[in-house]
Amino acid sequence: MSIIPQLASSLNRRDEVPNQALAKQIADKGDKTAVKELITHLSNKSKDIQNDCIKVVYEIGERKPALIADYAPDFVALLISKNNRLQWGGMTALSTITLENPKVIYSFLSKIITACNSGSVITKDYGVAILIKLCSLKLYADKVFPLLIEQLLSSPANQLPAYAEKAIPIINEKNKAVFIKTLTSRLCDIEKDTQKNRVEKVIQKVQQL
Repeated sequence: MSIIPQLASSLNRRDEVPNQALAKQIADKGDKTAVKELITHLSNKSKDIQNDCIKVVYEIGERKPALIADYAPDFVALLISKNNRLQWGGMTALSTITLENPKVIYSFLSKIITACNSGSVITKDYGVAILIKLCSLKLYADKVFPLLIEQLLSSPANQLPAYAEKAIPIINEKNKAVFIKTLTSRLCDIEKDTQKNRVEKVIQKVQQL
């Protein structure tokens, strides 16, 4: 049975529940044929179908990344899509498979960084998540950490606290000085006290490592 009739837009639904249910069904069954069909319809003439399909795809990735890991090039191609939903959806999908297929994700890092710098806030959020995941792997940490620092230096002030908090697990004795220096240099950019306090707490926590 085709996946198209099961998508939210086909059911005249404005919520994501049908897409989430479909993703769970496909992931639970390990249905590679359905995944292939979803990928094909990322270029459907209907924007609604495109949007539904990328939603289902990255929801599958959250549950069973191996099912969508082979489609990294397709997700990278979405990073320059004029459909913003596909753009950040593609980055979300890449984030879900980073630890499943880090070598391939690393090979596309220049395109991921470009999308981080020019895309929407959500695109950047998941791009930073990819960098943090790669930094958790010894093979890539030294090469990727400077790229993460660049993102911390250029990120919008309101996004910085979340990025800093998510990066804590990959901070160690070797890189913590640069991390602390980077966050400290950004404190003057943060206007809201609540956000500044969050970054200061991260600094304090890292100093104790």
